[in-house]
Amino acid sequence: MSNNQTNEPAAPTAGLVALYAIAAGAVVANLYYAQPLVGLIAPSLHLPKSIASLLVTFTQLGYATGLLLLVPLGDLIENRALSTRLIAGAVIALAFAAAAWTWPIFLAAALLIGLCSSTVQILVPMIATLTPDKTRGRVVGNVMGGLVFGILLARPVASLIAYTIGWRAVFALSAAGMAILFLVLRRKLPRVVPKSRERYGALILSMFKLYATEPTLRRRAAYQCAAFGVFSLYWTAVPIYLTEQFHYTQFGIAVFALVGAAGAISAPLAGRLADAGYGRIGSAVSLALVLASFGISALGADLHSVVLLALAGVALDFGVQANNVLGQRAIYALAPELRARLNGAYMAAFFGGGALGSALASALLIHGGWPLVALVGAAAPAAALGYFTLNELRRRTRPQPAT
Repeated sequence: MSNNQTNEPAAPTAGLVALYAIAAGAVVANLYYAQPLVGLIAPSLHLPKSIASLLVTFTQLGYATGLLLLVPLGDLIENRALSTRLIAGAVIALAFAAAAWTWPIFLAAALLIGLCSSTVQILVPMIATLTPDKTRGRVVGNVMGGLVFGILLARPVASLIAYTIGWRAVFALSAAGMAILFLVLRRKLPRVVPKSRERYGALILSMFKLYATEPTLRRRAAYQCAAFGVFSLYWTAVPIYLTEQFHYTQFGIAVFALVGAAGAISAPLAGRLADAGYGRIGSAVSLALVLASFGISALGADLHSVVLLALAGVALDFGVQANNVLGQRAIYALAPELRARLNGAYMAAFFGGGALGSALASALLIHGGWPLVALVGAAAPAAALGYFTLNELRRRTRPQPAT
């Protein structure tokens, strides 16, 4: 049958998929530039060490707010226009971060950076809408691969720039990059007009109701909330730990973070596993990897081994990114007309966990060192695995569609 007969969209071109992947990676990177720079920005702006990780937390809180309040607009407003307007807002926010002269101003800019960077979660369901069901997992996985590279390369790139010309240049250069991206996307993105005619207030309320009506969303949000929470905990804590215990410079932190970028290969692989019907097995393995990574990191701290700490980072990144793609593939299959809201609800829980993880990082290091970081980091994926196991036991007694 033709695509018109089946009411499925034609497959997007490889060039369009690549553009979405590049855009997703460039936008999401804005959320992570501050992570390896806490040790530079905090003293520069006279932010107390005990709350220094708020530099990361405020960006993630802004992102979670955008997911709750702005991403659902993807079901109401033409998607290209909405996305490019938010990217324009990111340009302004990044410029303010680069010029911030006190820590309250930087935190306000960080909140706005996170808010505007939520556009990435309009772009991902947008490409899913443009893709036929049989290849959706692969295409979303490829775009998520770009997003993951943005996440993982943001840390080493930020560290290298800060090492060379200072931390303010990181945000100034990103502002320039977002301005260029704004112009390209306005010209190249297709128009995607949503069919929903709901009012905004009803739209937001309906998103919260999805947690009650969609068990797949509840499960997937819980798994990824735990996984991403400890991801943020690790990557906020480890640059501080490397500086204090191994006397690393920003260049050394950049090299360490670059090793973690190896975990990006998991996103396309996970998409193919999901298309092949192995989503449940993939989820179990992903969560187990996240749990194991903190055991490896504890051993690395005990043996004073940077190699083991880096291996832990790779395992953690691999598990978290794979679990995310598997989760998005599952929720995108639920209701095409609700994709923006489903994605917003899922990602808000996801980054709520991230904000909590990054907020805890400084305090855990001060009060218990890396052993306490590793203990807390292992507890969350262990709980998620327990929840996963209980759900699988219920499925055996009451068969349900695969998620």
